[in-house]
Amino acid sequence: MTISKNLIWHNQTIRKKDRHRNNGHKSCVLWFTGLSGSGKSTLANAIDAYFFNNGYQSYVLDGDNIRHGLNKDLGFNSIDRKENIRRIGEVAKLFVDCGTIVSTAFISPFQEDRIHVRQLFEPNEFIEIYVRCPLDICADRDPKGLYKKAMNGEIQNFTGVTSPYEEPANPEIILDTSHYSVDESIQMILMFLKQKKILV
Repeated sequence: MTISKNLIWHNQTIRKKDRHRNNGHKSCVLWFTGLSGSGKSTLANAIDAYFFNNGYQSYVLDGDNIRHGLNKDLGFNSIDRKENIRRIGEVAKLFVDCGTIVSTAFISPFQEDRIHVRQLFEPNEFIEIYVRCPLDICADRDPKGLYKKAMNGEIQNFTGVTSPYEEPANPEIILDTSHYSVDESIQMILMFLKQKKILV
């Protein structure tokens, strides 16, 4: 779909750098990707709680929650999954533009889709966090009972069972949740954000 020639971009009075200065920190998207049950939502909410308790502007976009509203019209075939990630990328960009650190917890299984989202952002604004966890451990955890349903044929196109997951080629951070605790993982993220001077 192309943008109408009658639409003209309107520059905002308050710019992103103004919001950074006002907030006392820069903004970015922490893009948590990984298999269902790997710990994406747990980590996204844990880092968000840290931000909130320490006075940072932050928010979480969770895959299941978004499909209750903004993306409730989408299914799980390849076309809808691509559109799901496209929309979230655009929403995350709005959050980053308004000076917020936004954490997104989406399986986002395809490398091509994640690359397209990355291209929406300026350098150091898109931080891909691969929440790595072996499939058997994710299936053992099965917090939503989805693996059991997928293996019984009740769910089609389920990532890791009947649909592939393409591991990130060069993620900024890899968190192996079969080895690292939530607290250890959060400390690794914070260390990275401070190294990149997103947090001071």
